[in-house]
Amino acid sequence: MPQDGLRAINVYVLETDTGLALIDGGWHRPDTYRELATGLARIGRSPDEIHDVFVTHVHRDHYTFAVELRRRHGCRVHLGAEESPGLEAIHRLGTNEPENSLHELRRAGASDLAARARIGSLAESFDPQDWEPPDHWLRPGTVELSGYRLHAQATPGHTKGHMVFRDLDRHLMFTGDHVLPTITPSVGFELGPWEMPLDNFLRSLTLLSDDDAPVMLPAHGLPGGSVGRRARALLAHHEHRFAQILDVVGELAPCTGAVVAQALTWTRHDRRFDTLGTFDQMFATCETLAHLDVLVARNVLTAKDNDGVDVFGIAR
Repeated sequence: MPQDGLRAINVYVLETDTGLALIDGGWHRPDTYRELATGLARIGRSPDEIHDVFVTHVHRDHYTFAVELRRRHGCRVHLGAEESPGLEAIHRLGTNEPENSLHELRRAGASDLAARARIGSLAESFDPQDWEPPDHWLRPGTVELSGYRLHAQATPGHTKGHMVFRDLDRHLMFTGDHVLPTITPSVGFELGPWEMPLDNFLRSLTLLSDDDAPVMLPAHGLPGGSVGRRARALLAHHEHRFAQILDVVGELAPCTGAVVAQALTWTRHDRRFDTLGTFDQMFATCETLAHLDVLVARNVLTAKDNDGVDVFGIAR
């Protein structure tokens, strides 16, 4: 994955009774087909055997190569139904730039960061053919796949239509970006209107937190470990983050989301905000705003609109 803190995406191959199915498609880049064909050759298979691709969510590193595989080999592409508005927005705007999230950056008091993010995203190439609609809009429930008892579960948060897939016979769960082994996925920077993304994410994590049986097969990072244990760890991480944010607001109030984000440290290495690149600053600010919104909903913080910028304080 070029120009990204993540090195790669994991694409999982299921050997079915009639060929191959994939969990996630990957990012359509010049070398992607060669990389996939080389990987499949190691197990004596080839891309022309792929008949279905089940995509966990609509981000480009998961979706766009699934569409290219359909062009080459006629396979079916499946995507969560709640991703439909985001895909429509991509075609309407002619870019995969998350317009609504840039608005949220401005609500956080980070208009300069929104402007820099827009310039960076406009510099990227955009091919509308990469974003053609799927063959099938997935809804929660049993997935029709010969040789597998696969169950799709809606897990909104990272995106509105994110889905995970559980292999009921092998006690595996393909967790996409919802549950990752060493990091928490970005929350609050996506296509479509802002709908309390962190609240949705925490609810989705809670749904998985009581079940230690399935082994985690994430979209990024090494497979292995219990989905339930990792979900509980992520829930604890976000509660710790809430406490950190409350401390910052208590010290700096009244303050904006941008000010709070700049006062926190980021990544597993506790990096200062000003050492992050533009896009990581953008993710950090949106995620901070998502935490602040939840704390307002919990009646712990207050928010006042100051000419389109929310200013936060401690609720009394």
